[in-house]
Amino acid sequence: MKTKKLQLIGAIGAILLSSSSFAQTNVFDDIIATSSNHTYLEAAILQEGLQGALQNPSANLTVFAPTDQAFTDLANALGTDINGLLALPNLDDILLYHVLGSTVPSSGVTNGLIAQPLSTTNTLKLTVTGGGNVFVNQAEVSGFDLNADNGVVHVLDAVVLPFETVADVAIDNGFSTLVTAVVTAELLPALTDPLASYTVFAPTNAAFDALATALGTDLNGLLALPNLADVLTYHVLGTEVPSSAVTNGLIAQPLSATNTLKLTVTGAGDVFVNHAEVTGFDVTAYNGVVHILDAVVLPIETVADVAIDNGFSTLVTAVVTAELLPVLTNPLAEFTVFAPTNAAFDDLAAALGTDLNGILALPELADILTYHVVAGTVMSTDLTDGPVATVNGTNIFVSLGAGVVINDANVTLADVSADNGVVHVLDKVLLPSFAGIEEGTANQVSLYPNPTEDQIFISGIGEGNYSVIDLNGKVLLNGTFSSNQAIDMSNFQSGTYLMKMDDASGRRTVRIIKK
Repeated sequence: MKTKKLQLIGAIGAILLSSSSFAQTNVFDDIIATSSNHTYLEAAILQEGLQGALQNPSANLTVFAPTDQAFTDLANALGTDINGLLALPNLDDILLYHVLGSTVPSSGVTNGLIAQPLSTTNTLKLTVTGGGNVFVNQAEVSGFDLNADNGVVHVLDAVVLPFETVADVAIDNGFSTLVTAVVTAELLPALTDPLASYTVFAPTNAAFDALATALGTDLNGLLALPNLADVLTYHVLGTEVPSSAVTNGLIAQPLSATNTLKLTVTGAGDVFVNHAEVTGFDVTAYNGVVHILDAVVLPIETVADVAIDNGFSTLVTAVVTAELLPVLTNPLAEFTVFAPTNAAFDDLAAALGTDLNGILALPELADILTYHVVAGTVMSTDLTDGPVATVNGTNIFVSLGAGVVINDANVTLADVSADNGVVHVLDKVLLPSFAGIEEGTANQVSLYPNPTEDQIFISGIGEGNYSVIDLNGKVLLNGTFSSNQAIDMSNFQSGTYLMKMDDASGRRTVRIIKK
């Protein structure tokens, strides 16, 4: 009997041993609860009563499990402690945001994968970098493929939160090209950080199409740009700037350190970032705000940057006041800018009996500034004697007899290159009034003797009005005239002046040289 009893006990033991080999493991009991590094996660799951879902032997789960340090970091960032986190009203939603309803091993993760977790509040955005790092939103996966019978656990170094980020704004609102570029440049981890603060200037799909066309390529060509990440971070500020905080002439440093962004607010209320117009404002996200652009801005050195970066503060202020920054920051245009120094503007203000504010208040300020700009890139070696058309529509006059002279201004530094043109430095402000000096000859008007020492006579024109002005546009003498009438210039200093004459046939302007 004793032998039979021992045999029975042995048989029962064998059965028990055999059945234990079929025991089901689960992601909660066998991975999370047994980990010394996930005690806070375990406590949160137990408090919210979610352990049953994770113990379900019929489930197929993927759990992204933040470490204790990840919870500590979140608590510190929120100014609380672990008890404060456990008291969050949406804690169950946060926990479910870390769980997928299917088993996704590390081999199944691809760059740009967007996955729907058990939480329906938001999706998870996964990034796989070229170096093999894996991120879930902003959190890096620090441990992979901890397997149980009902799923897999991947370890995270941060807690992910189901909030609408600036990346979600782009994903959810049809900015598919921008999203593809952000995924390609591996920037999703940064933009999905719920504790960061951003302003994103988001180009539309059409804006990317226009850039591709201008560059003679397609979307794949844009995505292959070696500086793609720099271009994209040039559209992002590291602070939240709503439209109400944007001022005309604001210069902002984006995440890209390559260049600054130049903002323009026109008198009509239009807003530009460099040359791109803002067509939609203040799309808010938990971690910032998105403004929509009709063009892609590029972090290249433009002719405007040359002025900004090299001490031409008066010229820059004038350009901002005249709302010309959008033109000069266009990366796909080419300009030649003749840039007056600060001293040149001071001289103009003194000649007009005013100050910088008076210059900025001139009604023809935009005309004066565009009179300094020629379309295309014209190096000093390309210049020839004679007239050159400006974007103002009137001509400047180039003289190469003694150095390079533009009208009556000397080029003191030539060929300062920019990516969209070239800048030549002037010692004097050019005025469009100089452009009409050749009209007198064409209309058979004669001033004699010219040059003169004292008096000058007018012939070839009937009765009318005249004014003598200096090359700064200041009227020094005016009156009426008749043919062959003498005009006394004996009190004028030596130099060049312009005489404007109006009669029944129109206006003529002739240059006068006073000895």
